[in-house]
This record gives sequence, C-alpha cells and structure tokens, in this order.
Amino acid sequence: MERTAAVLTSRVHVEERLIFAAFARRGLDCVQVDPRRLPLWLGASAPDWSAVLNREISHTRASYAALTLEAMGSTVVNSAASTELCGDKWRTSLALFAAGVPTPRTALALTPEAALVTLDEMGYPAVIKPLVGSWGRLVTLVPDRQTAATVLEYVAALPSPRSHVVYAQRFVRKADRDLRVIVVGGEVLGATYRRGDGWRTNVKRGAASEPCAVTPELAELAAAAAGCVGVDIAGVDLVECPNEGLLVLEVNHRVEFASFQAAQGERVDVADRMVDHLLLRAGS
Repeated sequence: MERTAAVLTSRVHVEERLIFAAFARRGLDCVQVDPRRLPLWLGASAPDWSAVLNREISHTRASYAALTLEAMGSTVVNSAASTELCGDKWRTSLALFAAGVPTPRTALALTPEAALVTLDEMGYPAVIKPLVGSWGRLVTLVPDRQTAATVLEYVAALPSPRSHVVYAQRFVRKADRDLRVIVVGGEVLGATYRRGDGWRTNVKRGAASEPCAVTPELAELAAAAAGCVGVDIAGVDLVECPNEGLLVLEVNHRVEFASFQAAQGERVDVADRMVDHLLLRAGS
C-alpha cells in the first residue's frame, strides 16, 4: 500500500478505526501519529505524509501540531486556525455572531466578580462554561444568584488565570433533546437528535442518538456555522428554543461520530466522507 496520509491522534477509538478502514478500502496505508511523541523541529522538512487528519483529543496538542505540520507543508484537516477558533467557546461565539448565526444570549466576564454582575443582568437560570472543554465537563447550570456566587467562589480559587475568565450563556428551556449536525466540506451529511435524562444531552453523558430530518433551515444554519469558523469537518450542536427557534450552541472541530453513524445506518458513511474530503484537499 502507498503511504500518503496520517491520522493525528493519541487515542484510537471506534471513530479512528472506521477512518483507518476507510483509508484501507482506498488502498492507502494510513499511519497513526501520536502527537505526544511527535518531534516538531523549527525549520524541519515535511514528513512523508502530506495529508493529515487531525483527530487529537487535546486541544492544545491539536492546535500546535497542526500549526507546525502546516508550516512544514502538510495539508491538515481541520486546519490549525479553525482548530484554535473552534476550541475556544468565546471565539466561536464571536464568529457566529459576526456571521449572523443565531445563538443564545452570551457574555464573557474577565473576572469571577464581574461574572456575578453579568449573570444578574442576564437573568437566571444561566449556564457557566469553561472556555475550552468538551463532553459537557465543568458546564454548570446556575438556577439563582446564590448558586452562581458559590460556583464563582470556586472559580476564583482555581490556579490558572484563564480559568478565571467566565463564559456565561442564557439557559435555553428545551425538550429532552438537542441536535447534532455533521458537516464535511460545506455539505451537511445528516442530523441526529440527542436525547438524555438531564439538561446536558451529550452522548458521553448517556444521551441516545436517533435520526433527525434535515430541514432547509437546519441545513442552512449548520453549514453557515461551520463556514464562519473555517472548519472543514464539523459537528454543529443546536438547540430548539420555544421562542426563537433553532439556535447554534457550538461548533466542534473534532467530531465524535460513532453514535451519529449508528443512528444514520447506511444512509451515510461519515468516515468515508471525511477521508474523501481530506484527499481532495491534499490533491491526492
């Protein structure tokens, strides 16, 4: 087999195995590259693989590895710029707002003290989120001022200055579900509902995925959200607001698609489409 591509990942889950199988079906020997052991030398020449699918779970490692590999001449999907942007919730929100993509009311406070004032103005219930993170970790629903003050007291005691920056969002009262749309190369591959028992409907927290019909409005919103942050492969999360309709919550640059694929069945092969797009971008 010809070795032309690499998958940048420190962990091999079901999604990565599906991706390796998609490369094998094309007769391409795709190598796993663990960024924890990847030497990155200033001025080094390009590696043997010119096409890199960035599946690294750590946002910091994913960003710096992509940045350096691009400087060496590799085509990296998703790019360093879009990975950096999508990995930061506030930067993503700024891009979505600038593009006119509807989102819940959102604010940034640069200190925990300022955050309490901001939340008072926003109203309760509200949601406090870390700037960088996934799977709903450290995302906190604050139903009232007393709870917010307690959470922010904890935030103020965290050692990292970045942790003191508070991303706050109006809580959207919704049904027991949200929506996940996967976009590859500007094309919507499909959508699923994610249903759960709690207010967080992340699959990692036990939510179940089921097929969702892709309406023109949903497709337009998801494609616009992916496009405005410059990401080639995106998982766009949306929520149905009773008063405002569909709102975009975030755009994920590293898409976990196993549950999505199971819900879609044979209607679409996500790994195949991802590999096709990477090879197209790399000119293979």
